[in-house]
Amino acid sequence: MILTINEITKSYRNPGGTATRTVLNRLNLEVSPHEMIAITGPSGSGKTTLLNIAGTLDLPDSGEVIFNGTPLHTQSANQLAAIRNKEIGFVFQMHHLFPQLTALENILLPTLALKKKQGNSQSQALQLMKELGINPLRNQKPGELSGGECQRVAVARALINQPSLLLADEPTGSLDRSNALELVRLLKKINHTYGTTLLMVTHAKELTEEMSHVYALTDGKLTEIGQ
Repeated sequence: MILTINEITKSYRNPGGTATRTVLNRLNLEVSPHEMIAITGPSGSGKTTLLNIAGTLDLPDSGEVIFNGTPLHTQSANQLAAIRNKEIGFVFQMHHLFPQLTALENILLPTLALKKKQGNSQSQALQLMKELGINPLRNQKPGELSGGECQRVAVARALINQPSLLLADEPTGSLDRSNALELVRLLKKINHTYGTTLLMVTHAKELTEEMSHVYALTDGKLTEIGQ
C-alpha cells in the first residue's frame, strides 16, 4: 500500500471552546499504488481534513497514517516536510499561483527546496507543460491565462518533483464544464503515464466515473460506492 490510514479520529472545538465536533471518527482507508480514488460527501463532512492528514499538513488526534511503509507519527517536522515536498503533490480548487511569476517559474518553485540542477528541472517542467498542452504559455503570468490554463499550470507544479501520490481537493470546482472535462482527461493521462496515485475530493460526477474506487464520507467514516 502506498497509503494506509488506520482508525484516525479528528475533532475540532467551536470558536468559544464550549463544544467539540468530530469530523473523522475511527476512519480507515487503504490506497494501492497507481489507483485513482475519489472521496465525495457534503460540505463540512471532513473531506479536506482527510486530505490534509494524508498529505502531512495536519495530524489526527488518534490513529495512524502510514505512507510508503513509514508511520508518519514517527517523523520529525523536517522529515514530514521532506516527504511532502518530494513524495506528495497537491492540487487545490484555486490554483494558488504566484501572480508575479511566469507559468514556468511557478512550476519550478517546488524544485528549489530539493536543490535540483536548474537545467534538469527546467527540462522536466517543459516536458510536463508539453504533455499538459501549455508549453506555449510558459512565459505568460497567471493574469494572462484562463482559469483552465492556470489549473493545468498548478497540476504541472504538483508533478514537477515526480511525487508518488497526488492529492486533489475539488480541482474542477472553479472551472466550467468544458475545462473540468479536460482536466479529468489530463489527470487520467497522468495516472497512466507516470503511475501517479491519485486521491481526490470532488463533487463532480464526471470525475468519479473515471476513478478506481469512490467513497462517500459521512458521519466521520468512509463507505465505498459501487461504480
